[in-house]
Amino acid sequence: MRKTLTTIIALALVAGGVAACGNSDSGGDGKIVLGFSQVGAESGWRTANTKSIQDSAKEAGITLKFSDAQQKQENQIKAIRTFIQQKVDVIAFSPVVESGWDTVLKEAKAKKIPVILTDRAIDSKDTSLYKTFLGSDFVEEGRRSAQWLVKATEGSTDPVTIVELQGTTGSAPAIDRKEGFAEVIKADPKFQIIASQTGDFTRAKGKEVMQAFLKAHKDIDVLYAHNDDMALGAIQAIEEAGLKPGTDIKIISVDGVKDAFVAMTEGKINVVVECNPLLGPQLMDIVKKVVDGQETPQRIVTEEGVFTADQAAAALPNRKY
Repeated sequence: MRKTLTTIIALALVAGGVAACGNSDSGGDGKIVLGFSQVGAESGWRTANTKSIQDSAKEAGITLKFSDAQQKQENQIKAIRTFIQQKVDVIAFSPVVESGWDTVLKEAKAKKIPVILTDRAIDSKDTSLYKTFLGSDFVEEGRRSAQWLVKATEGSTDPVTIVELQGTTGSAPAIDRKEGFAEVIKADPKFQIIASQTGDFTRAKGKEVMQAFLKAHKDIDVLYAHNDDMALGAIQAIEEAGLKPGTDIKIISVDGVKDAFVAMTEGKINVVVECNPLLGPQLMDIVKKVVDGQETPQRIVTEEGVFTADQAAAALPNRKY
């Protein structure tokens, strides 16, 4: 009888050990293992996004394997292949650029590892390669930026000359924010984009490109920056040229980092269209649902607002990034 009981206990322990291992060979503690490939650390927005994901994974009891791609697609593809080899439960990533993902995502699909896109989309026609895309509507952010400008210049027929600091070439936010902005201003010929160049989403590059714009053009009315860091770099260039940002050159920016709100309280930025980086809690909820086999919408849009200079002081204390 004792021998039979020992056998039953041994079998139960073996079964329990197998069940606890799940899909991942690195999650022996029974936790969900998430492999996450981040674009880089190019801006204050991205830093806040990374912290949100890391903190939320810890709070959710999810084991996070984190990789920084340093804004290079080849680094992300390498990281995703490493996650596949490690047999993580879920892969999530914020793609550096839109194209060139099908091969590696097909490899993940073949190993039955679900993929979640965060913050940025890809242009693959095969939507079965990922479960869902969580992030902002970048086209709408571009539209909102232009809508503010249309309203701010209402009643005037004077030409409005615009320079544009684009995000990283080929990235979803750069493509979409440009498209949304252009869609709105094309209805009125008084709006003219006289120069448009990438600033790579960084403060240093934003300053450098704005300096070139100022040397080439003496009649800039508006700067449209695809993110706050580029706008803040451009402000330095404008001030060094002896001009007043926010007055001599109106500034429209996207993101909503704390430094941009400070600049708004100083009258240096006129409007910021919010792009919320704090996607961590939502991402962890989606990861759990995907692992549980629950259905998720293929597109989940984050809620965001538009802040003008007169709203900045009241909103500033609530900025978490």
